[in-house]
Amino acid sequence: MNRLLTVSLSAILLFAGISLPAQEKPVPLSDSLYRSLAATPPMGWNSWNKFGCNVSEKLIKEMADAMAASGMADAGYEYIVIDDCWQVERDADGNIVPDPERFPSGMKALADYIHDLGLKFGVYSCAGSYTCQGRPGSKGHQFQDALQYAKWGVDFLKYDWCANDGQNARAAYQTMAEAIKASGRPILLSICEWGENKPWEWGEGIGHLWRVTPDIRAVYDGVFDWGGVGVLQCIDADADLYPYAGPGHWNDAEMLEVGNGELTWDENVTHFSMWCMLAAPLMSGNDLREMDFKTRQILTNKEVIAVNQDPLGRQGIRFLDMGDKEIWAKPLAGGEIAVCFMNRGETPWNLDYNWRDQTMYFAQEVNLRKWDYKVRDLWQHKDIGSTKDRLQAVIPAHGILMVRLSK
Repeated sequence: MNRLLTVSLSAILLFAGISLPAQEKPVPLSDSLYRSLAATPPMGWNSWNKFGCNVSEKLIKEMADAMAASGMADAGYEYIVIDDCWQVERDADGNIVPDPERFPSGMKALADYIHDLGLKFGVYSCAGSYTCQGRPGSKGHQFQDALQYAKWGVDFLKYDWCANDGQNARAAYQTMAEAIKASGRPILLSICEWGENKPWEWGEGIGHLWRVTPDIRAVYDGVFDWGGVGVLQCIDADADLYPYAGPGHWNDAEMLEVGNGELTWDENVTHFSMWCMLAAPLMSGNDLREMDFKTRQILTNKEVIAVNQDPLGRQGIRFLDMGDKEIWAKPLAGGEIAVCFMNRGETPWNLDYNWRDQTMYFAQEVNLRKWDYKVRDLWQHKDIGSTKDRLQAVIPAHGILMVRLSK
């Protein structure tokens, strides 16, 4: 298969009038190596939620500096991803051209700057003829673009679905996956076709994460005419997709809006906690240079992030649905478990919970009737009892109680 990929890339480059010296010909990635990428959900930052098309070399460097200095990198964030609008045209050879005014040093120099900080570099493209903002898409240039990204040092590709010209989604994303493998560089592929073609059913081995919703907006609950949705809608869209998530292939509940809009403290805590329970990629979308203390406190909560990054790689399940009151459970390595009591309602939840009344969904891994577990509040950062005691708490409207159970 690798030999075929090398021939395919060479043929396409030859057709485009591009030749490579023998020493520059890439060694294709094996399928097993490609599948092994993203063993835990990717963590990083993306420009779109806060800045839209207003991206530049200066902005991206400042975001990388802020990620390194703010505690974000120390908490596990590593990807700096430029979304749409960095590209303006193709040159006479068909190569994609970055905006020379906004990115005067070019993408290779920018990638080197980011790599020198110990971080990784990502870009955006589209499976269609044009991106969602009308810039050149990748259709017909997939192998050429992937080779260019590899030369620049790209580590992450967000691949959108606008102007797709009626393509078959699976085939379109498979083509880019093969192009990435042929380029020889381990680049994560983020499938961004908004869940329209059920990518969770075919995406494993093609992409490393796939969107399951339309674009998120910085609201707790809402559906917008153009397709935007709120935090609750993203959670509900992902809730039943847990069988499809695991190391190397993740359900993407969309980028984080923590620090954007008018989400309250409790709503932001719920937003971040549930993305961690869902084993969703953690791609922040705020201005890292101007984070207030509360935003930083949420995004860098290492105890909550550890639930997201747990090596077992299981997505949490809505264990009990009582309307506005829900209990979620996520098994963790070592026989531990994370549990979230989520209050979707408009009034406080006076929780009085007997652990022994319930045998969690993961009965084969967790037995609350057989063993006692320590209960640790992951937002208060303290132990609050054990499962032999009743759990009593007041959970505010739109709030959450997130605990970790360990023997």
